[in-house]
Amino acid sequence: MTKNQDRMQSHTMELPRLIKIGEKNINDFGSFLVSLNKPKKVSLISGVNVQKVLRKKIEKSLKLKKIQFIWHTSKDNEIKSIEQIQKNVKKDNSDLVVGIGGGRSVDIAKLISYNLDKPFVSLPTAASHDGMASPFVSIKSDKPHSIVASAPMGVFVDIDVIKKAPTQLLASGCGDLIANIIAVKDWQLGHKKKKEYYGRYAANLALMSAKIVMENSSEFAKKGLDARVIVEGLISAGVASCIAGSSRPCSGSEHLFSHALDKIAPGIGLHGEKCGIGSIMMAKLHKQDWKKIVKTLKDVGAPTTAKQIGLKPDVIIKALIMAQGLRPERYTILKEIEMTEKRAMNLAKSTKVI
Repeated sequence: MTKNQDRMQSHTMELPRLIKIGEKNINDFGSFLVSLNKPKKVSLISGVNVQKVLRKKIEKSLKLKKIQFIWHTSKDNEIKSIEQIQKNVKKDNSDLVVGIGGGRSVDIAKLISYNLDKPFVSLPTAASHDGMASPFVSIKSDKPHSIVASAPMGVFVDIDVIKKAPTQLLASGCGDLIANIIAVKDWQLGHKKKKEYYGRYAANLALMSAKIVMENSSEFAKKGLDARVIVEGLISAGVASCIAGSSRPCSGSEHLFSHALDKIAPGIGLHGEKCGIGSIMMAKLHKQDWKKIVKTLKDVGAPTTAKQIGLKPDVIIKALIMAQGLRPERYTILKEIEMTEKRAMNLAKSTKVI
C-alpha cells in the first residue's frame, strides 16, 4: 500500500456527450436535443439580437419535435441579472438549459444550469472564444478570472450562423486559440517548478488548435477566415480544458493580462483580442518567437497593438504589473520576474504593443 501522501492527485474529466457542426442546419436543432436526452421542455437563454435572427427557426425545429420552450433574455453578465434569470428558469421546471448566442448568453446558461443541476446545451452564434465547449464561465464578480461550472452536454453549431457574425469575432477566436501556446508553456513551467499536474494529452490538444491557426494564417490572409476550422479549433480547446480538469491548457499569463485589462479598462476590446496581444508579450518573456505570433494575428485580422483596440500605453503597463497578482496560486512566466514599471514599459515597447 502506498502512503496517502504518495497517491496521485485526482481530477475530474467532464466532456460534451454530443457535438454537431453543420452548415444551414439550424432546423435540425430539435432533433439534436431529442438525440441528447429527449427533453419535454427547455429553457432558452439568449440576447435580444440573437432572438430577432434565430427565434422563428429555433421555435419551428422545437415544435416539430413537440418540445415546449420558454425564452429568457440576457442583457448583461452582472450577478443580479443572472440571479433573476435563474429564478425564472427554476420556475420553468425544464429538462435542460440552452445558451444561444455569443459568449455572454452561453456563459449565463452554463452557470444557471450548473447552479440548478440541469443539463446544459451550447448553441454558439459567434466564434470569438473557446467558451462554447468548456466548463468555464466569465461573469462580472469579485473573482478576476473564470469560474468552473459544467461542461455542456451538447454543442450545436450552424457554421452559416457563425459566418454571418462580424469577422472581428472570428479574428478574436483566433487570438484566444493562439493564447494556448503561452498557456501550455506556463503549465509546463508550473509542472517543473511546483510539481503541478501536467496532462500531456490535454496540452497537445490545446497546442494543436493553436498550430492549425498558425499554419493556415497565410491562407486566411489571402482567402478570408475559415469559420469551420476556427470553430473546430475552439471546441477542441474547450475539450482540452475538460480533459485537464482545469483551464490550464488554454489560460496562462496572457489570460491574466487580459483579466487585468478587464479590471482596469472594462469593456474595451474583445477577450480573444486582449489574449492575443498578451500572447505577443508573454512569448517574448518565454523566449519564444513572438514575431511569428504578431504575423499570425495580422494575417487573421486581429489587433497586435494597444492602440488598435483603444487602450492607452499606461493601461497596458498597469495590466502587466497587476496580472500575476490576480491569481497568485497559478504559476506562470510572470512568477519568474519582478514586473516593474520600467520592465513592463520595455516589454510592451520592444514588442511594439505600445
